[in-house]
Amino acid sequence: MTSVAVDQTEFRSVLGHFCTGVTVVTGRDGDTLAGFACQSFAALSLDPPLVLFCPARTSRTWPVLAAAGRFAVNVLAEDQQEVSAVFGARGEDKFARFGWTPAPSGAPLLDGALTWIDCALEAVHEAGDHYVVIGRVTALGAPSDARPLLFHRGRYAVTEPARDALAAMLPWPRPDDWL
Repeated sequence: MTSVAVDQTEFRSVLGHFCTGVTVVTGRDGDTLAGFACQSFAALSLDPPLVLFCPARTSRTWPVLAAAGRFAVNVLAEDQQEVSAVFGARGEDKFARFGWTPAPSGAPLLDGALTWIDCALEAVHEAGDHYVVIGRVTALGAPSDARPLLFHRGRYAVTEPARDALAAMLPWPRPDDWL
């Protein structure tokens, strides 16, 4: 099979049309806290419960998470753009700016997140300029009713209810409207 050269700018533009949720992956190795904003997060398996995320091979955070062997994924809420921006930038003590509590693993759980997933490191695979990190889910947080923070076409976005075409065609109220 012949490989075709793909322009990196075009690649980013095209994939930017795929809407993603925004997470912050955190960990703790002894007294060292680490975390980074991550859009490349996904559920992988129900049995066993596995998730994955993809840190850059140049990440300064990833070695701390790898050494810890455990990590937490904080799913950000729509009002946490600042959290995403701080954890997406290099430098400064990111945890000093936001409240957090320890997960069962000790990894930081950020205040205000929609929910969290605590994991044990299961496997790491090299994949181009990133790693594919697989975690076995060991604990889950209760989900909030808030809306998620999304990223689409290079900007933050939030969900809006989809237009209900069926409701517009019905001349009577829907059953849940009667309550």
